[in-house]
Amino acid sequence: MRNRPESRVRLEISLNKLKQNFQNICKNVAPCSVLAILKANAYGLGVMDIACALKAAGAAGFGVAEINEALQLKDMGLPVQILGNILPDEIPVAVSNGIICPINDFRTAQAISREAVKQQKTVECHFKIDTGMGRLGMLVHDAYEQILETVKLPNLKFEGIYSHFPMAYQGGDDYTRNQINSFTALLKKLDAAGVKFNKIHMANSDAINNFPETCTAPFTHVRTGINLYGLFDSQGRRSMNLEPVLEIKTRLAAIRKLPAGSTIGYGRTYRLMKDTLIGTIAAGYADGLPLALSNRGYVLIRGHLCPVLGRISMDYTTVSLESVPDAQCGDEVVCIGRQGESAIPAEHWSQLKGTHVYELLCSVGSRVERVYLEG
Repeated sequence: MRNRPESRVRLEISLNKLKQNFQNICKNVAPCSVLAILKANAYGLGVMDIACALKAAGAAGFGVAEINEALQLKDMGLPVQILGNILPDEIPVAVSNGIICPINDFRTAQAISREAVKQQKTVECHFKIDTGMGRLGMLVHDAYEQILETVKLPNLKFEGIYSHFPMAYQGGDDYTRNQINSFTALLKKLDAAGVKFNKIHMANSDAINNFPETCTAPFTHVRTGINLYGLFDSQGRRSMNLEPVLEIKTRLAAIRKLPAGSTIGYGRTYRLMKDTLIGTIAAGYADGLPLALSNRGYVLIRGHLCPVLGRISMDYTTVSLESVPDAQCGDEVVCIGRQGESAIPAEHWSQLKGTHVYELLCSVGSRVERVYLEG
């Protein structure tokens, strides 16, 4: 007997599909190696279980956003790279734990070097180049002189150099091509000056699908996050055969017959035109269901699409059961995923909300149980 009831809302993740997706990505980008991007708790899916599965699948290393995410993964036996920036008070612990540090500017490099000398360690570092993202890194047109000065610093091992795309989901985008050209021009100039790198990467998931030239020499690695989970940017091309790895499920908490004229939920945004069989499911916006599904979305019950009625609440959502009159309390409800012959993809939610799947994954609530399936 379980000590506690099963969670009302479950995020089910197929680790087998995750590994298959990773291996398919590897085949598509060969001979480049693949860095798995696990920032934000692996996009909300649970970083440690995801990391263990990806290590078993052959990941070359992990990319994260900041130091505490890196420390979670440091004992996995793979390189862990901070892709964003590092703050002064974070440098000592990064140095002592062997975390790959980003070099966004010369001053940060000096601080890392001083700490490395102090701890008598050599720190692997990667130069972050701003080719047009406008967020972090050395501006590409200023980077050459800064890098030549930085590589003179002691106790730093400059293994890599990388950049990032803001528009790679648009295939053939001239802005992205200009980024690639300016980055590779910098590489050639540095190479001529005797500065070479073993790890060179620009491609994110979007670029892997839309700009295959970022998966060949001079590039040695690619970075992938959302594609690991069989999801894509809604505007981009899908060049790889990947399977969605996740489903969000809950249960039918109540069934009632409400008379014509009844209104549903906060704000009374839905009025029944006839006597209607109504179901209340045990999930709401605190669990990650977007408010944008109110009066617009669907769930699956017994293989049938059931429309959402009224405004989604924090803990509950009301749906029509007119298509499933035999529904029973406790029935499984699929919010994202497949049931029978029908499916609701995560992209459906993102389209209704006017956002992308990244935000939706990161919005799955903390009380939602993450369940990892090997089969």
